[in-house]
Amino acid sequence: MRKILFLAAALAPAAALAAPPAGVSVATPWARYLLPNIPAGIYLTLSNSSDAPATLVGASSPACGTLMLHESMVMGGSTMMMEVASALVPAHGSLAMAEGGYHLMCMNPKMTVGGKVPVVLDFADGSTLAVTAPVYGADSAP
Repeated sequence: MRKILFLAAALAPAAALAAPPAGVSVATPWARYLLPNIPAGIYLTLSNSSDAPATLVGASSPACGTLMLHESMVMGGSTMMMEVASALVPAHGSLAMAEGGYHLMCMNPKMTVGGKVPVVLDFADGSTLAVTAPVYGADSAP
């Protein structure tokens, strides 16, 4: 029993991140940080070269108290940001997570302009994709 517990503890860090989803890659990740008490936005583009769609279901980062998948929508003439359960990256297509659309909302951000934040993207099939996003301020972006 002791050997099994030791083996499980030794393998836990390696098992923490599953392989990235087949054919999915990320381009131009970046974060916009304003102040510690204002949510930060994290943006990127996901591309899928595979024959099957990939479904993004969440994300995490030690730079965020909570990291949520959001979508900006116009409803009744007003733009609103809504938390969503998932976002589809179509087969042989892409998903732009940009201002005014899908994005990651970082609550209680712990980051600095000019720094970088690690982000792990979680997909419905159990796969993950780790990215690093440079942090920009209010008046700058990549």
